[in-house]
Amino acid sequence: MIRVTVWNENIHDSSPEVKAVYPLGIHGTIVGFLNKADGIQAKAVTLEQPECGLSDSVLDETDVLVWWGHLAHDKVPDELADKIREHVNRGMGFIPLHSAHMSKPFRRLLGTSCTLRWRDGEFERLWCTDPGHPIAQGLPPAFSLAEEEMYGEFFDVPHPESVVFTGWFRGGEVFRSGCCWTRGYGRIFYFQPGHETNPTYHNPNIQKVIVNAVRWAAPTARRDRLDCSCATPAEEIEAKGEEIPRF
Repeated sequence: MIRVTVWNENIHDSSPEVKAVYPLGIHGTIVGFLNKADGIQAKAVTLEQPECGLSDSVLDETDVLVWWGHLAHDKVPDELADKIREHVNRGMGFIPLHSAHMSKPFRRLLGTSCTLRWRDGEFERLWCTDPGHPIAQGLPPAFSLAEEEMYGEFFDVPHPESVVFTGWFRGGEVFRSGCCWTRGYGRIFYFQPGHETNPTYHNPNIQKVIVNAVRWAAPTARRDRLDCSCATPAEEIEAKGEEIPRF
């Protein structure tokens, strides 16, 4: 069973405009469809909870962390962002969604500004640009969203290991909408669609992408800690002729 924690800052979700689209909150909607998928057990936590919902015990029991944030990136403590980076380096999967490109954990993991261009309210067509990738399985060559916030290049991130989806917008912009990286033992998938006033997370194709991403990002190896330990030689070292100098 893949244990998923869906984190949401839960600020937009109380507004009537967002409640009309996501009556259970964005986090509630994502948890709902994840829990319908075989082999996935998801729960939601939010910013206002103690320790932002992400205590050490919660992180220890999380295989994949899904993150949605927008207005409160600065409210996330630096110490928590560092812990998340550490857990990803040790093997936890991380899936930042939409405006989480500016979240502290994502920027710490990638090491760049993660800035981009944006514009409200635009038609988007998502093209699958790596159809052999596990995240693309079961998805059509392209699918569209009637309205989504435009994100455009240049997206200031390190070169992705794979660009699974590329978005095209009616205004002519393109965007690397689904990108993969590896950090340490952990896998990261950034997925662009998901503006809070658009019904994006009700779309079956979007749900399929996130379910696939959870399965892909689930740990294949995980370390309890990262350290620089003194290594004993794998084979006996014999001095030839003279003693090996030791410093």
